[in-house]
Amino acid sequence: MSGAPRPRRSTGNKIVRFAIVGLANTGIDLASFFVLLELHVPPLPANIGAWFVAVVFSFVANGFWSFEREPTIRLRDAFLRFASLGAAISLGVSSLSIALLAATIGLWPAKIGGVIVAAILNFLAARWSIEGRLLK
Repeated sequence: MSGAPRPRRSTGNKIVRFAIVGLANTGIDLASFFVLLELHVPPLPANIGAWFVAVVFSFVANGFWSFEREPTIRLRDAFLRFASLGAAISLGVSSLSIALLAATIGLWPAKIGGVIVAAILNFLAARWSIEGRLLK
């Protein structure tokens, strides 16, 4: 293959790829959460464990398939950005949702609601951490 640069993917293409990874990632998160609950891990620590498994998968899949990684951002730095934002957004939103809503609407609806809200915020966070930009 030639050394010519590959054309950049459109934002629409990135959103579709991000959504596909997000669906797989949600399955991994929910399955990990279920397994940890079955192992009698309390809900909030189970949420943290499931998040950690999911964030590793999400970084690899989004970093190498959904987005074009900015070569000036070291892989370690991109992962730290991604995980830090993921902790603040997805882990924070889903844990807050569980803590505030589980007693009212149930554990699983609270978990799933948090996942949905976090997915929207995570697109911008992933784009910034991997590509080094938010918009355009």
